[in-house]
Amino acid sequence: MLQVGLSLPRAPEGEARAFPAELDGDGGDGDGTSSAQVVLSSSPITVVVTPEDDTWHISGSCMGGGPFMDWDQTPEMEQQADPPEDVLSRPPKELKKLAREGCWATSRTLRAAAYQRLCQRVACRLVTPDALVYGDVATRLFGKHGASSHPLPDFLGGCSLPTYCLNLHGVAALKKILICIGNLFPDITYSPVLPSLVALLLHYSEDEAQCFENISRLIASNAPHTTYIDQSFLAHQASCMTFGDLANKHCPAAHKLIASMSENVFEVYSEWLSWLFRDLPFSYAIRVFDVFLLEGQKVLYRIALALLKQYRLSASSAQQEGSDTKAELQAFVQNIAQHVSVDKLLERAFGIRLFSRKEIWLLQMANRKALMERGITMVQGRQSFHLAVDMQSFSSSIVSAQEMRIIWSWIPERFSLFPPLLLFSTSEDGCSLQRFYSCCEGYEPTVLLLKTTEGEVCGAFLSSDWSERKKNGLTSGFFGTGECFVFTVRPEMERYEWVFIKKPELAKAMPRSRQRSPSPIPTAPLSSSPHSRSASPNLLTVPAPQRKGRLSPFLAIRHFLLPSKTASMFMSGSREGIVIGGGGGQALSLDANLLWGRTEPCETFDNPPLCQENFEVQLLEVWGFQNT
Repeated sequence: MLQVGLSLPRAPEGEARAFPAELDGDGGDGDGTSSAQVVLSSSPITVVVTPEDDTWHISGSCMGGGPFMDWDQTPEMEQQADPPEDVLSRPPKELKKLAREGCWATSRTLRAAAYQRLCQRVACRLVTPDALVYGDVATRLFGKHGASSHPLPDFLGGCSLPTYCLNLHGVAALKKILICIGNLFPDITYSPVLPSLVALLLHYSEDEAQCFENISRLIASNAPHTTYIDQSFLAHQASCMTFGDLANKHCPAAHKLIASMSENVFEVYSEWLSWLFRDLPFSYAIRVFDVFLLEGQKVLYRIALALLKQYRLSASSAQQEGSDTKAELQAFVQNIAQHVSVDKLLERAFGIRLFSRKEIWLLQMANRKALMERGITMVQGRQSFHLAVDMQSFSSSIVSAQEMRIIWSWIPERFSLFPPLLLFSTSEDGCSLQRFYSCCEGYEPTVLLLKTTEGEVCGAFLSSDWSERKKNGLTSGFFGTGECFVFTVRPEMERYEWVFIKKPELAKAMPRSRQRSPSPIPTAPLSSSPHSRSASPNLLTVPAPQRKGRLSPFLAIRHFLLPSKTASMFMSGSREGIVIGGGGGQALSLDANLLWGRTEPCETFDNPPLCQENFEVQLLEVWGFQNT
């Protein structure tokens, strides 16, 4: 083997450097390749020289991820105080804090070591391919030929390969790793984000085999309620729907803007992972990857929500009037450095208080179930969904199609898969509470709309079947889940959600060994006429809340330890009328004739009166969801 001296471009101080492989030597293997030993600092490194850039024969072990990085494109490391010597030995909670603060960003060597250790800590299936398996499979697949002769796996879904700051060797390695993943993980049918994750990890890997082993552990993770990589179209779409649900709750201003501009809100939100791992610049994406390895997919939701909030703040009037919201969001994320620093973006992301990992996982499972009911399977490829209300066929006596589209954008994604179906209308079915119940029972969820004689329009999204009121015999109680909300349409459109949506810090996760129901509250009367409220014998008694049986899978109150016993009074029905929202007042209550109603502030939704406090009903409609 020939030992030669090279004059190489200067690498950052203390770091190894990638270098070209155009060397001549006498140590060829007879197949057009040759070897040379290059002295870099005090340690010799073996270089395998090949006649083409896109080939299998790549080796190298450079601290800090040198072999695959294009140093001319790589941004400078962030200048911060030196990290503690024992940083990687810190407990998980402290590691999480350090990663969020950008500790890994101060040293390529530290980041490479952190990635290796964190990936090795991931709990995964017993039989997970490792570096040795990669060597065997790569030799069998590629031999002496380049990876360019092999097609990329179908699970990419036709997406382009992100290269970030990879050099030609890195791009070749990326292709080979993806091909090997396709060979060893045949159950992966759709995962457009996987190439980006492999590319980011490859920047800080000693060799291809190490990168493959670490990404395999993320793929094969079996930690409870923790997901790293979606591996089917079904899982991917469920994640996109879950993001839409979270955006609906945590970014109401941005969501309202997008819903008003886009015919298909879901199509916009389906790109949320691409914002993070395709559109963000490398210096931002790698910081996202730092925390992702420690915290899983939940942290991705937070950062994407922060991007959405920032987009709303930065959107100009010209952008707001544009029609291609998806392209505008992509351009915004690509130029994010003009709007907010990576540190400030992460700070805002971690200021968003999401529910527990388990609760988000339950929501994803509910979304998967809804997709499966639509015929989506684990093995099928990408297809488009159109979730908007059909402007041509929709007809209501209370709201316009455009208003219904906004309301439909507020409801959970798994239900907005289905078009609205009119279940009950006072103009067609009469003003009968029993008729109301008989028409609405069997449908879950429902949307109630009412118009007063003063022209005001308000309503409620009700997550549970009205038949739940019968669970406890004649003694009905409050039921429903935290997905219920009330809203106004005219004179202004506004939504009021469960108080713990905006203030999740008020509720703690319920220990498995403890469950409880709210305690009874005092009764409150409702007369048939606002003019005789105190004197009328026709009183609507607010029933004592009871623990109900079947609950919706997301935001069920049994999952939370609530400080207030009156902040989970979602919906109730009896022979005397219906009540929506409770605690200190009733957000909406209607009498047995569905003619008179009252609205007040209540603790459950933290809402103001939805219209004139005492009102007369002009029209009432209840909408369900087709094919549910």
